Amino acid sequence: MKRAGIRVAGIVQGVGFRPFVYRLAQQYKLNGFVLNDEKGVWIEVEGEAVAITSFVTALSTEKPAMSMIADLQRTSLPVQGEDTFVIKPSPAATQRFAFISPDIATCSDCQHELQNSADRRFGYAFTNCTNCGPRYSIIKDVPYDRPQTTMEPFGMCADCQEEYDIPTDRRFHAQPNACAICGPYYRLLDSKGKEILGADPLKAAHELIKNGAVFAVKGIGGYHLVCDAKSETAVATLRLRKVREDKPFALMCGSLARVEELCFASTKEKELLMGAVAPIVLLKKKNTVDLAQAVAPGNPYLGVMLPYAPVHYLLLEEDDIWVMTSGNTSEEPIAYKDEDALHRLAGIADYFLIHNREIYCRVDDSVVRLFQEEPYLLRRSRGLAPAPIHLGGTGPMVLACGGEAKNTFCLTKGDAAFVSAHIGDLANRETMDSYAEAIEHYGRLFDIKPELVAFDLHPEYLSTKYADGLKLPKIGVQHHHAHIASVLAEHHEREQVIGVAFDGTGYGEDGQLWGGEFLLADCQGYQRLAHCLYLPLPGGEKAVRQPWRQATWVMQELYGKNFREKQTALTESLPNGWELLLQATANGLNAPLTSSAGRLFDTAAALLGIRLYNHYEGQAAIELELAAGGVVGRVLPYEITAGNELDFRPTFAAMIENIHKVSRAELAADFHTTMAAAIHEMVRRLSRLTGVHKVALSGGVFQNMTLLRQVYGGLEKEFTVLLNRQVPPNDGGLALGQAAVARERGRL
Repeated sequence: MKRAGIRVAGIVQGVGFRPFVYRLAQQYKLNGFVLNDEKGVWIEVEGEAVAITSFVTALSTEKPAMSMIADLQRTSLPVQGEDTFVIKPSPAATQRFAFISPDIATCSDCQHELQNSADRRFGYAFTNCTNCGPRYSIIKDVPYDRPQTTMEPFGMCADCQEEYDIPTDRRFHAQPNACAICGPYYRLLDSKGKEILGADPLKAAHELIKNGAVFAVKGIGGYHLVCDAKSETAVATLRLRKVREDKPFALMCGSLARVEELCFASTKEKELLMGAVAPIVLLKKKNTVDLAQAVAPGNPYLGVMLPYAPVHYLLLEEDDIWVMTSGNTSEEPIAYKDEDALHRLAGIADYFLIHNREIYCRVDDSVVRLFQEEPYLLRRSRGLAPAPIHLGGTGPMVLACGGEAKNTFCLTKGDAAFVSAHIGDLANRETMDSYAEAIEHYGRLFDIKPELVAFDLHPEYLSTKYADGLKLPKIGVQHHHAHIASVLAEHHEREQVIGVAFDGTGYGEDGQLWGGEFLLADCQGYQRLAHCLYLPLPGGEKAVRQPWRQATWVMQELYGKNFREKQTALTESLPNGWELLLQATANGLNAPLTSSAGRLFDTAAALLGIRLYNHYEGQAAIELELAAGGVVGRVLPYEITAGNELDFRPTFAAMIENIHKVSRAELAADFHTTMAAAIHEMVRRLSRLTGVHKVALSGGVFQNMTLLRQVYGGLEKEFTVLLNRQVPPNDGGLALGQAAVARERGRL
């Protein structure tokens, strides 16, 4: 007889791990106990040595699907002569280091119960088990037990308690376990918050949505704004009320078959849609789409997801296609508290479908697309956060505050980096309050008391000001170095790489606005080897929203004061005051210099008359890519200066000279091909200069699949090319890079 103590760390709470251990102990005829604690799961087993060895092996090879074992340690203990195996209550937490499971999409067993009229959970909108359901969004504290969740007010009925207590049941120790008798429930309210009685809330909601109503629906991590995607009136109304002029809406389809009628979906994309994360997946739409034009104006792609919570399965029929967009107005965080939602969304929604289970942590939908048949994240949130990203080594505990747009923060402890769910743009008090609350909550959940705080160098970022207010040693991290470091952190790469960081803007160490950068970098530091040529931003920030401004300056640089003789869509659409703007720019008035690659895409779009005004971030660049539409481009002229600056003014000149000779699609494709060729040539030069043969690509510009395919396809033939995979290449991944840099510098 032997006795062993087994420490299991990782995502092992809230995923059915203790019931799994119980059943495994029964299988191998072992006695002892299992419990959740602040470090994960602790197991003590007693029995024959060979059985214990087989048991330990099976912990890793047969673990529950949603669990993740980061570490498993076995120690020998004195035999105690126990004759049973039990699940013990969790001890009070003293030092926390348990990982928390993300919220998990409804499993197939629970889906079957929802739709089985003979089952006691038929039609119950909060059906879950140990294999699925809410986790992070309802957890107040660890260990993960019901009193530490927002399910605490709902005492289990006798039937639910029996399921919870029987080790062989699928709901054994499922903390959110409930049914229609004892659990949460939905109510239907009008726009003024008055309850509409006398009808099944879900059935009534379905009928109202089908008849054109706009709904605010409380789900797992917050509110969605919902309407019928086939109704031109409903979608246009939602756009108007939400103050969202052109940006595409996300969709939810009632079935995979409906998705396949709308879009082309590969096997891998269908796996993403149906998996436990259940993100929004960007798919190419078919020509036969029967949707309102206002869903995704002029866009050949759709952001599509399938039902992932019981309420979705009950609200949508198989043929339904509904807009399912974040419950907010532009620039605000997603609403998740009832009182706040009723206040902020009252002018948008005709009705509210709310439930009485508190959402403790807001969490928006994740967004993903495929690149090279692997997920490429655009937003990391529900289903993914707060699962840790492993850094391949220990270091000081760090809080990295992230950037301004698409903000996330990151806390590190040991080998783990905990990147927050998507928070959004830190543009107002509501978002900043959410940001500060989330940092405090993460620190409490994972017992992280930061020793260092990392932040972006931009002095006006609210995240920078937040860091400045903390009484901690501070490490400023240049924006584009953080982008490249995020790739290095993911890949546990310690060697120097040539980092290509292309995005819209980031504060440079020379006080200018960077964004087209070639860096020699590791996680300790970087050297700026090359960049895109500086150009002025006429009118400063306004030029980001109005691409015609920089495009007009470029035309004047190329052709002088008579540039309007070129007679392009741009020159024929210049607003009043453009002459004064160019004069001010020439005098350096409110015209900061930028090396931004994102602004070059904007300029190209404006020169071609594709987009003169942006209604949402990156619109001109997105529409330039869409205009290229798969056309094979040519390499137009460009220059590399003696100072290793990429000058695309010759490219713009070639585009203008050909604007009446070839199609706009060809010129848009030419710009992409030229940009890719220039990147490739610059990387080759820098590789010869440095002897480095690894390249890391990051920054929001690399969300452009046309550019990414060409850049990656060219470079991979000669270099090892690394990409972001666990965090987005946009500013949603910035905090991971900041944390990686701060950890390295903190060791010195």
